[in-house]
Amino acid sequence: MKITPATPQHIPAIQHIYAWHVLHGSATFETEPPDADEMQNRLSALLEKGGIWLVAQEEEEEEVIGYCYLTPYRPRYAYRFTLEDSIYLHPERTGRGAGRALLTEAIRLAEARGFRQLVAVIAGNDNQASVGLHRALGFRETGVLKAVGFKHGRWLDTHFMQRELGTGDATSPEALLPPF
Repeated sequence: MKITPATPQHIPAIQHIYAWHVLHGSATFETEPPDADEMQNRLSALLEKGGIWLVAQEEEEEEVIGYCYLTPYRPRYAYRFTLEDSIYLHPERTGRGAGRALLTEAIRLAEARGFRQLVAVIAGNDNQASVGLHRALGFRETGVLKAVGFKHGRWLDTHFMQRELGTGDATSPEALLPPF
């Protein structure tokens, strides 16, 4: 498994994977798939602010089989040490360790930059694989918002999980991170 930073060349594959989840899954509450230009805008906006967006590829192939990105948890300045993760895998390439590899590398990069908390907001009632992945990587469940989304003719919950990064809240931040 090869984990690398996302580039504009990865956008067609990223858009394809995300469109599938928009149309068929509940991991996102978007209901219309964004086109490749919009996905490029999202990637560019995140990277311009120093954000983290990774792709997973099989060693022997160039095909993108999944991606993960970290965004600020909330826009207010006091949240600047907290990130939220998003992970999407190609529906035919799950169960091969790509999610674990992506999230492990994202955690490593976030800790290296001084972030202290990572939040997962897991949408839908059928995303137990995502809950299990996050639990296996040290996240703990912190709450559920019941029936906050309606998609594919059913109500959907949102599960919150959280993981400390570095020393978490045991120490004050050594440097003030700029918001991104």
